[in-house]
Amino acid sequence: MVVSDAVTANAHHGLAAHEVVLLLQTDPHRGLTTEVADERLKEFGPNTLPAPRGAGLVRRVLRQFHHPLIYVLLVAGVVTATLSEYVDSVVIFAVVVVNAIVGFVQETKAETALQSLRSMVRTEAKVIRDGRERTIGSDQLVPGDLVLVEAGDKVPADVRLIRESELRVDESALTGESVPVDKTEVVLPEATPVADRCNMAYSGTLVTAGSGAGVVVATGSETEIGEIHRLVGSAEVLATPLTAKLAWFSKILTIGILALAAATFALGLVRRQDAVETFTAAVALAVGAIPEGLPAAVTITLAIGVARMAKRRAVIRRLPAVETLGGTTVICADKTGTLTENQMTVRKVWTPHHAVTATGSGYAPTGALLTGDGQPMSVDADESLRWTLVAGAVCNDAALSPDGQRWQIAGDPTEAAMLVVAAKAGLAIEDLRNDFPRVAAIPFTSERQYMATLHRSERHRDVVLVKGSVERMLELCERQMDADGTLRRVDRAAAVAAADALAAEGLRVLACGVAVPADPSHFTEAQISGSITFTGLQAMLDPPRDAAAPAVAACHSAGISVKMITGDHPGTASAIAESVGVLVPGAPGRRSVMTGAQLAALSADEFPDLVDEASVFARVSPEQKLRPVEALQAKGHVVAMTGDGVNDAPALRQASIGVAMGRGGTEVAKDAADMVLTDDDFATIEAAVEEGRGVFDNLTKFITWTLPTNIGEGLVILAAIAMGAMLPILPTQILWINMTTAVALGLMLAFEPKEAGIMTRPPRDPGQPLLTRALMGRILLVSSLLVAGSWWLFEWELAQGSSLAEARTAALNVFVVVEAFYLFSCRSLTRSAWRIGLFTNRWLVVGVAVQAVAQIAITYLPVMNTIFDTAPLQAEVWLRIFGIAVVVSLVVAAEKWLRARSSMVRRL
Repeated sequence: MVVSDAVTANAHHGLAAHEVVLLLQTDPHRGLTTEVADERLKEFGPNTLPAPRGAGLVRRVLRQFHHPLIYVLLVAGVVTATLSEYVDSVVIFAVVVVNAIVGFVQETKAETALQSLRSMVRTEAKVIRDGRERTIGSDQLVPGDLVLVEAGDKVPADVRLIRESELRVDESALTGESVPVDKTEVVLPEATPVADRCNMAYSGTLVTAGSGAGVVVATGSETEIGEIHRLVGSAEVLATPLTAKLAWFSKILTIGILALAAATFALGLVRRQDAVETFTAAVALAVGAIPEGLPAAVTITLAIGVARMAKRRAVIRRLPAVETLGGTTVICADKTGTLTENQMTVRKVWTPHHAVTATGSGYAPTGALLTGDGQPMSVDADESLRWTLVAGAVCNDAALSPDGQRWQIAGDPTEAAMLVVAAKAGLAIEDLRNDFPRVAAIPFTSERQYMATLHRSERHRDVVLVKGSVERMLELCERQMDADGTLRRVDRAAAVAAADALAAEGLRVLACGVAVPADPSHFTEAQISGSITFTGLQAMLDPPRDAAAPAVAACHSAGISVKMITGDHPGTASAIAESVGVLVPGAPGRRSVMTGAQLAALSADEFPDLVDEASVFARVSPEQKLRPVEALQAKGHVVAMTGDGVNDAPALRQASIGVAMGRGGTEVAKDAADMVLTDDDFATIEAAVEEGRGVFDNLTKFITWTLPTNIGEGLVILAAIAMGAMLPILPTQILWINMTTAVALGLMLAFEPKEAGIMTRPPRDPGQPLLTRALMGRILLVSSLLVAGSWWLFEWELAQGSSLAEARTAALNVFVVVEAFYLFSCRSLTRSAWRIGLFTNRWLVVGVAVQAVAQIAITYLPVMNTIFDTAPLQAEVWLRIFGIAVVVSLVVAAEKWLRARSSMVRRL
């Protein structure tokens, strides 16, 4: 087999170390020669991830205009320019340009995930070449290189370990495993998943303890991170529910406008009217039917939602994502760092006479030890408890230090947790280490399953402190310590039963012990065996966030399903899922918890249904995290995916909305996501859902408000052509109505506060159109009333001897005043305007006042009369205008009441 074949084989964990060495044609002690390394660098390329072929600047700019609604607006601009209304044409084009600029700026950073992934492998690497140790840039590594790693190093490439000494690697960013993994050179079955490949060290992971040497088996895009790179790059960025619905709505609107305009022109020709005048009327109809203010309203409403979410610690990277979370039906949450603190915490300490609970979570040494009845427990009351805590804190290589408002650890998270619980019990760590200076150690290994340290002190006699797995420690112990410090024969059955009970709660259990060495000068494993006194157990886990359970409950009450997807062990995942309410014990369904192996065994037909039923997916690989998201989307769900690690990035990109953790998350996850939570709190998602629902409501309210005017204007033109009558309103007047009311009136709905009960209703049906049948009925009702009211007043004024300009001005003001009255009705699509309160949205009152000033100007200022062919109106005309508006408002209120009553009857 040639070297290139050996690199692409991708099953090196299933081969013995010497076989890997032979296949990669290297030396296990001297490494590669410089000449061979240079040749392989030319063959395989640098150890970096390939740069994506991003769209050029011009293409990215043009892409902002690729939307049916933008096409409609561009046509509107051309039409108004054709009508020589250059000012209005400029305004329309300005709206298009502003909308494109906002979209361009918001989405510029959306493609930076791959760059962050590449930066992860740009580290220094220690290699053996030509038989000598040297340090090189990790991008110079090639397959076959002999790499050395030790505590604190970031693994520079995928390596097959050939030597190790107490090597432990934190792979949480890659696999989701919350506890560092013990590494060994043992040969594994080829089907072993990535998270269980203890003879491999993968690029981008962190060495927390020990040292080792390994042969590079993959670099660049061939590494596991390279696979994630491909998954992120190939994951489809789906249209959000809002953009999809607006696209459909815009297409239908475009077709309807063009069809109506064509019908108007054809009808005029059939009636043998002047072709030029008929074409002008058809163009006026098209201009009137185009909602010029809709793109601006969408952009501004979403921008306001972004600002509101930022105040609630959720940063939006793409504007449409504001609304998407409001329509979410399923949230797929990563466990480590999302639902949990990603900080190991000792929760319980068990001794032969006491079982205590440690309060507090994370690495902050704040909390206390409590007995079963909630009373504080002092270490002075139980010698075995004291020595259990001392052993955990002193037989320990970790360090804990404050960093601003957070606490940082150096070393193994499990050992750090033991330091913290000792501090909670009132033990001063530095004083303990000064009192018990270490003189020798037997380090932890996966085979040994314990760590032992010898301490010598002038104040204390020599002592051996030990911690390790329960099974191994009980093998070493002949005696146990009682609360008063006396020793008796160890009760193995009681200790095992206690350990099993703690493990059933999803806790990781370690045993502690102490011994007085018979001969300190001969500190060996053989001397330790059988001489240790068992003192107690420490049980720990990565605790759930305090706000996680209430947030999950709030999501459930809002009709949103929450699922956990993690690379951690099923037992740990199940325990956390139960504690936060994701998994309900005893709930129906045999597959409430599924593993990656079970997912891989499912057929394509049964996969979507079983994924929809399951609540927890454990021990899944990065690629497998994509499959549940895709399956749920195929079932019609709007899926939000939360995560913080490199392994979450592909699923974050694929999801309808990706939500990354801002404080503890990797840059890769942040850049692949649509939304970043600055406080890493799952509860913030609940707030974001609420804001997202409010945004969608306000957009729906705007569309429900603006369409009756556009449809009414078009129908007025159509009616005039059909009857061979004069146009009640002119194209320039139509543009005035559309642009001024959209800005002064319609945009005020973007500031509308969220309605009560928004989080108690179920999420929107993803298949439901932007406008329901009920709303379309209301829109047509108001459109018909507008046509009837404006046409009646136009004809009435002409019959009373008013000039054509005065009659048209009256009709123009009917549209504006009815819109202003109807605006208050649209503040709620279901409830009466009077029940909301007039001043709960003060911007609405300001907008009406601004529009009133504008209408006075266009009606009474001579220069405006000249530009827009308007004329001053008498006071009694205004009475008739407001009378029409009142009638429309009463009819809409009655329609709301009837629909509400009908809905109530159906529920009964």
